[in-house]
Amino acid sequence: MRKKKSLREEFYCAGRLRSCPVYDLHGHMGPVSGIHLPDCQVEAMVRGMKKAGVAKLIFSHHAALMAPDIGNQASEAAVRKYPDFFRAYLAFNPHYPEIFQQEISSWDNKIFAGLKFLADYHRVSVADERYKIAWEFAEVRKLPVLLHTWGGSSYDGPEQIRQVASRYPDCPMLLGHSCHGEWKKAISLVREFPNIYLELCAVLDERGILEQLVEAVGSERIVFGTDFPWFSYSYYIGAVLDARITEEERRRIFSENAERIMSGIKR
Repeated sequence: MRKKKSLREEFYCAGRLRSCPVYDLHGHMGPVSGIHLPDCQVEAMVRGMKKAGVAKLIFSHHAALMAPDIGNQASEAAVRKYPDFFRAYLAFNPHYPEIFQQEISSWDNKIFAGLKFLADYHRVSVADERYKIAWEFAEVRKLPVLLHTWGGSSYDGPEQIRQVASRYPDCPMLLGHSCHGEWKKAISLVREFPNIYLELCAVLDERGILEQLVEAVGSERIVFGTDFPWFSYSYYIGAVLDARITEEERRRIFSENAERIMSGIKR
């Protein structure tokens, strides 16, 4: 009887995982001024996902982060063209609340899976009153919110996250980059708030941190993300497979946790 291959063996032999769907909960799309991203257009991204065996990418278009009326339309167009591969985050810019109000009036769950905040770039704290309209919308619908978070930030650092997590307990909060560098504070947030999840983009640039997070909070509160097309799927998937964690923990991180979060969205 042939022994079943481990996920690691499967990926290293075939270049993709066939027995475990991979869900990337942190992606983008489109060009960025001054930076060469060779695979940032929708067709190239689909090819990259197929090659790596990524089942679904939830993303926000780069344009949406600063010009939400333009970028969110581009996100919607991509999802409509390739619904099997993509769902989008509706990007919220606190400087343009009127645009957000217009966009949520025709909210479509088949297109959008949650909201995306980029407070460090907008220079408005996620705990600021200007975010209230978006937080309340997400709270009522139990929508995941992907936040850019970074250690030491006065806009989306651990202290700001603690404030909003206590105000909006029904909103799953995905901490993009896991408060990068302030790992102990990120762990404390997960232990304190059941609606907080750690997301792995940029975390895997430091060897041993994933093992530290899994040991401290368990794999049920960690989700896979890459910032694709900024970074390589081969590297990110490989880093999880090479980490000293179990097969069950890898499966939760790659797919099971994402499936559970998305199934909880109120229609």
